[in-house]
Amino acid sequence: MDQKKNFKRKILKNGMTVVFEKRDLPIVSVAIAIRNGGVNESGNEKGISHFIEHMLYKGTPTRNARQIALEIERNGGDLNGFTDEEITAYWCKMPSEHLGVALEVLGDMVKNPLFDNNELEKERQVIFEEIKMRRDTPMIYVYDYIQELLYSEPLSLPLIGSHKTMNAITKEKMRKKFDAVYQPKNMILCVVGDAKFEEIVKFAEKSFGNKKGRVSVYSVKLKNGERIEKRKGLDQAHLIFAHHVPLGNDKKSSAAQVLSVLMAGGMSSRLFSEIREKRNLAYAVRGSANIHKTFAFNSVYVGTTKKNLELVKKLILEEFEKVSKGLDEKELSEIKTQMIGNYHIALEESQSQMVALLYSEIEGNAEKFYDFEKRINAVNLKDVKQLAKQALKKHSFLALVPED
Repeated sequence: MDQKKNFKRKILKNGMTVVFEKRDLPIVSVAIAIRNGGVNESGNEKGISHFIEHMLYKGTPTRNARQIALEIERNGGDLNGFTDEEITAYWCKMPSEHLGVALEVLGDMVKNPLFDNNELEKERQVIFEEIKMRRDTPMIYVYDYIQELLYSEPLSLPLIGSHKTMNAITKEKMRKKFDAVYQPKNMILCVVGDAKFEEIVKFAEKSFGNKKGRVSVYSVKLKNGERIEKRKGLDQAHLIFAHHVPLGNDKKSSAAQVLSVLMAGGMSSRLFSEIREKRNLAYAVRGSANIHKTFAFNSVYVGTTKKNLELVKKLILEEFEKVSKGLDEKELSEIKTQMIGNYHIALEESQSQMVALLYSEIEGNAEKFYDFEKRINAVNLKDVKQLAKQALKKHSFLALVPED
């Protein structure tokens, strides 16, 4: 499947980027994304990007929150959004005949939010509940807080913020941040589906001004650490092992992705086989490669019993050592085949493809997404083994365990 031939990208005069992939199925996935997220926040405003995302669904001068949802959903669409470390996005998926509705509603949201005081205070309470939910869900909690052991502030702080930082965010602070960041130069309009590129570009050119905007940049300082937290009411220990990945090197980033799949990317992975299948120490064994433009790390999550925590840690380290010394070309080739196959399967769904193109654009250029197979095939044995060796030397552990 060569989707690259159906791809188009254009940077408008005002700096806005338009990304498009043509498809024949009468569905469109549409997003307007902002090149801003948690990594662009100071410590005392942590959570403001996510708070703004919530508020943009609460109404504009011409649409209240219900009308925003109605226009999308009553035309057969789904509406949602997300905030990550380097991106905030507002998206919908709907029948392609209603592309105009999707563009108009999303455009109105990102240009004209009301930031109504009453709605702001109500949504603050909603986010407080989200913070509690994330804390009360152990698997999410350890994923949220592993960055505390990998980075110094502000990147060490959770993307969602805290009660303290959320209470400090006023309407004035939110409006100031919005006005600085939500400008064309920082925006990406991405459409995947049955549409015409020229019409999408025409909409973008007529709908957005020429303000340049400004995104804050904070330094990323690496560190490593280990911490075990105890909590009442748990039956299981939740462990994250994480290690840094070199930045600014496509070769090393691709090697990190390969290593992540090799170690914990599915039921055939080394750690799943060793920890779950061979020893029955866990139900969940999962890996992830968190490759961003400004920082990158791999992680492995395991849920196990408290008494087996040290054993699981030992097995993880032993498996990384085995890879660093004994990975061979046959196994590397098998992992590449697995990853390339998964890549082609993922192309089927327009919404996931839209998100993938957005992340590739944040990293530099969305077109780079289509070179995935080439980049993975270029990974060599030496790079994967070297990264595994580095992970052994410098890594972080976080565990949340039952209190005795």
